[in-house]
Amino acid sequence: MVVGSSKQKWWDIIFIIPGLFLFISFIIIPLLQSVHQSFFSWNGIAISKMKFVGIKNYQLIFSDPNLWHSLVNVLWFMAGGFIVLMPISFLLAMIINKKYRLKKIFKTTYFMPVVLPLTAVGLMWVYLLFPDIGLVPIIMKWFHLPEINFLGDPDWAIISVVLVNEWTFAGLNMLIFSAGIVAIPGELFESAKIDGASEWHQTRYITLPMMKEYFKIFSILCITGCIKHFNLVFIMTGGGPNRASEMPATMLYNEAFVYRNFGVGNAIGVFLLVAGVFLSFTTNKLFSRGDD
Repeated sequence: MVVGSSKQKWWDIIFIIPGLFLFISFIIIPLLQSVHQSFFSWNGIAISKMKFVGIKNYQLIFSDPNLWHSLVNVLWFMAGGFIVLMPISFLLAMIINKKYRLKKIFKTTYFMPVVLPLTAVGLMWVYLLFPDIGLVPIIMKWFHLPEINFLGDPDWAIISVVLVNEWTFAGLNMLIFSAGIVAIPGELFESAKIDGASEWHQTRYITLPMMKEYFKIFSILCITGCIKHFNLVFIMTGGGPNRASEMPATMLYNEAFVYRNFGVGNAIGVFLLVAGVFLSFTTNKLFSRGDD
C-alpha cells in the first residue's frame, strides 16, 4: 500500500509539472515583469533606455482624472451586471429548466451570442446602432421616437455598450444559474407543492437560498469582468466620444501601445490586478458570512 501510494504521488507530480511550468511561464513571470516595469519610464522598445522613476507612474495615473472617469464607467458596467444581467440570466435559467416544446432551440438561441467572437458582436451592434442606416434607428423612426446617436453621444455611448455587454453574456450566466437550479434536490419542490406553496414561494424560499454559491460565482465573474473589460468598448467606441466610454483597460492600451508609455501602462495593469483580487476576496468573504 505504501509503495502504491508513493508511485501515485510521483505520477501526480509528473502530471502537474507541465501545467505548473506553463502557469509560471505565462502568468507568474509576465506578472512579475509587469510589476517591475511599472517602476520605470520605458517606450517598450529599447531596454537600454529604461529609466527608473520609482512610484512616479503610479502618482501619474492616480492624479489623472481620466482614470477616475474610467472607474465610473466600470461602475456603470457593474450596475448593468447586477441590475440587468443577473435578473435576466436567472429568469432565462428558470425558463429553460421548465418542460416545454422547443426547449433546446430556445436554450441554443439564448446561448448563441456567447459563442460568437466579441469582435463580431461589437461590429454587428455598431452597424445595428449606426445613425440613419442602422436597424435600431430605423425602427425608432417608424415609431416617431427622437433620434439618438447611440455611440456618438457621450451620454449614450457607455449605456449602449453596457446593454450590448449584457445581451452578449446573458447566455453564459443563464447556464451558470441553470446548473445551480438543476443541483437543487427535486424532493424540496415536491414537498413544497404538497404543502400548497405557489411557484413564487418555491422560488423565494427554496430556489434563491439554495443558489447562494452560484450568485457568488456570478458576482465575482461580473466584478472582475467589469474591471478588465476591453473588447466591446474598444470595438464599438474606442473609448470615445471624447473618452466618454473610456475603461481602465482601454486607457492601458492607449498608454502602452499608442503613446508608448509602457511604464504607465504597466502601472495601470498592476492597479487593475490589485483591485480585481481585492474585490474578489471581499465578495467571497461577504457571501461566506453565516456559513460557519
